[in-house]
Amino acid sequence: MSDLNKIAKKILENGKGILAADESTGTMTKRLESVNVPSTPENRLLFRETLFSASSMIECIGGVILYDETIKQETSKKNKIPELISKMGSFPGIKVDTGAKILAGSPDEKITEGLDGLRDRLNEYYKLGAKFTKWRGVYNISKDFPSKLSMHANAHALARYSALVQECNMVPIVEPEVLMDGEHSAKDCYEKTSEVIKKCFDELILHNVDLKGIILKPNMILAGNKSKNKISSEEVAKLTLKCLKSSVPSEVPGIAFLSGGQSEIEATENLNLINNYNDTNFIMSYSYGRALQQSALKFWSKDIKNIEGTQKVFNHRAKMNTLAAQGKWSKDLEN
Repeated sequence: MSDLNKIAKKILENGKGILAADESTGTMTKRLESVNVPSTPENRLLFRETLFSASSMIECIGGVILYDETIKQETSKKNKIPELISKMGSFPGIKVDTGAKILAGSPDEKITEGLDGLRDRLNEYYKLGAKFTKWRGVYNISKDFPSKLSMHANAHALARYSALVQECNMVPIVEPEVLMDGEHSAKDCYEKTSEVIKKCFDELILHNVDLKGIILKPNMILAGNKSKNKISSEEVAKLTLKCLKSSVPSEVPGIAFLSGGQSEIEATENLNLINNYNDTNFIMSYSYGRALQQSALKFWSKDIKNIEGTQKVFNHRAKMNTLAAQGKWSKDLEN
């Protein structure tokens, strides 16, 4: 077993998942302002440190995705953030893309940038303690999209990124997100997501990426957020599994779903059912941002000094998702 394969499995072992705390300063500012907290470097750090030092980090969180600002910050006790995360038994990770920009040749679609200078940045992050990384490609669904151009360009970027990350002895999280924005049906989402993921693996294989040393971070199969034909959680689980079984090579050790606009309970319930029906060798876990943090953020905003209370709210959400990653969650545990 390679070192990268060991790290990938360890991040997701025993129902553990990934805390996505890699919001850019702009995104984090919007989140904090939505709960009337000023977005200062100190407040951003305080909220994140509160989560990173919660007891559920030990039992439930195998990895934390950080943002460039956060990986370089120190805690209130003068520890480096990656040191705090490692001390809690979790792996520090880092988002390395520089965001989705307009795709030349198809201006209604996006291409993720950040390959220029990436090798040097990866070496810096590795020295700072990062053990894994994340890069997100985004695809929107309509009659014409995602286009062949978008699928090829984003898969190519994800593959080049992954090859560079493994060269630097870190595990790449490969995140091709087919967005839930729109009126499309779940069937459309299934077909487009299958096509996107297959194209990503074609490129990963072409770039000699070791598939045993990656984690896939896909969307679940859902109807668009403006669709009149929503599907049940059972259908979400069954379609998601069908999609992944037909498009993900068996060497991939683990899949960590993004929550992508689902509510906290929806993201947990759907993950639980996926694991109830999971008849594959893939570990099926979570890599959630808002679906892990939102309730804690709302609670914290009422009194940012109430660390213990905020951690209690976060611990509950993390515990629920870790139970779901083992197919052991039920709604009555939420009360």
